[in-house]
Amino acid sequence: MNYRQTLAYLYDSTPMFQQVGGAAYKEGLANTLALDEHFGHPHRRYRTIHVAGTNGKGSCSHTLAAILQEAGYRVGLYTSPHLIDFRERIRVNGQPIPEEQVVRFVGEERAFFEPLNLSFFELTTAMAFDYFAREQVDVAVVEVGLGGRLDCTNIIRPDLCIITNISFDHTQYLGNTLAEIAGEKAGIIKPGVPVVIGEAVPETRPVFVRKAGEVHAPIYFAGESEAPVYPHLEVELKGLCQEKNTRTLLTALPLLQAAGYRLSEAAVRSGFAHVCRLTGLMGRWQQLHTAPTLVCDTGHNVGGMQYIATQLRRLRPAYRKLHLVVGMVGDKDVSGILALLPPEADYYFTRASVKRALPETELARLAHTAGLRGDSYPDVPAAVGAALQKSLPEDFIFVGGSSFVVADLLSHNPF
Repeated sequence: MNYRQTLAYLYDSTPMFQQVGGAAYKEGLANTLALDEHFGHPHRRYRTIHVAGTNGKGSCSHTLAAILQEAGYRVGLYTSPHLIDFRERIRVNGQPIPEEQVVRFVGEERAFFEPLNLSFFELTTAMAFDYFAREQVDVAVVEVGLGGRLDCTNIIRPDLCIITNISFDHTQYLGNTLAEIAGEKAGIIKPGVPVVIGEAVPETRPVFVRKAGEVHAPIYFAGESEAPVYPHLEVELKGLCQEKNTRTLLTALPLLQAAGYRLSEAAVRSGFAHVCRLTGLMGRWQQLHTAPTLVCDTGHNVGGMQYIATQLRRLRPAYRKLHLVVGMVGDKDVSGILALLPPEADYYFTRASVKRALPETELARLAHTAGLRGDSYPDVPAAVGAALQKSLPEDFIFVGGSSFVVADLLSHNPF
């Protein structure tokens, strides 16, 4: 098989949460442990850092990887989902895993893994850990896929755990209260391993403190722990939510230094300032066009959209009109997200090219109930094209509501 055939095989033979949602979710670590045994426990051959959370874990993971790269380390980075190409999920020093390595892994190992009936994420996690070992990375930054306690990344013994924040998402798997969701995320806290909590609220803080106490893990809350100060720190990621992500990382850096990592001020500054170039990060308040200004962001739940809505309100006086191209998946709190969006904007309701996408006509109906007005478009390129056509140079266009909407935009980038 070539690369395209291999991807088609993976997508067709292993359930992929990105496409089908709950049908791809497998609770438990039995398959992961079997894979880990088969490959000789590859994650034990390099240091690791584990990053969980409802929002911000991707940005934190990429920025941390960028800082480590600039400090001279050979860095593996495992994240999800991908936006354009599967290979974005598995990187070494910012470079995606080569196509031939994906083909080799599947071709050589399918006889072993097919009888296990793996999920897509179980298989790709094994692929990532094996590839990092083959590439002899010094350290891998590993982003949790879903939850934490039963996530298949949770077999690693990291130098540091980071939990960015907790908000309502994937409640059908993680729980219906913030405390229940926090309990699942807190499952990555390991005996004796320091953990940084990026953001805590009264419902979640006791959960983290209790879990850390049970396993004797030092716990640090961002903004409450002493952290280094870098005057005039340049941060490439401009989304409002990045302010908290930055505080989280600045709390984490001294703990990594205490664990033996050499992280100079120059490396820290360069990592923050050039994270997209260094790691390939896309879709975080990413500007793709000027006159009119067009920005996309992968924020896709109430917690993430709160920051985006606030940022749009702050930007409003600088632009003649706001245009919002919005699509969502049906298993999110659609009404909760719509309630946050500015009613004065012009809307272009659309659907991403995944099975989980909410039909654009249904989204428009719900949006109209919430006082938002606009037209429906069958796909993201059509919606973005309409927004560009109706905008003047002094307008602002936002594209988002779902990672998959951003993925479709970037895949069909008209600029």
